[in-house]
Amino acid sequence: MNPLKHKMAVLKQIYKLIPRNLIPKLAHKHGVDKQSRSFSPGSHVLALVFGQLSHALGLNDICDTLRNHKGVLTTIRDAVPPSRNGFSHANRTRNADMAEDLFWSVLGHLKSISPQFYTQGRSQLTSGKAGGL
Repeated sequence: MNPLKHKMAVLKQIYKLIPRNLIPKLAHKHGVDKQSRSFSPGSHVLALVFGQLSHALGLNDICDTLRNHKGVLTTIRDAVPPSRNGFSHANRTRNADMAEDLFWSVLGHLKSISPQFYTQGRSQLTSGKAGGL
């Protein structure tokens, strides 16, 4: 078994589940692409996903960790680590409707590529078999 080359392998695998053209398309639809200069909507989504996966305590945790892994981060669709000010400004000013559309679009995509994705987890929850319910 080969060891992982870097610690961002899970983040990269999860980010690959988002269709490549979906984030730019939604950013254009909601006008987010006009607001971004160096911190792209794709990098913003990646930073938010990383924050959820890592159980980050705050904005500084996300920014510092992603800056430390800058080399690996660029292999994930040319993402850039956020600055504290840029990330805070993006969270404050970018339209949250884009994130909602992204969620529903990715859920629909996952259902289309794997029809059991939603129904299997739902049946386990209702039968009480998932997570010690």
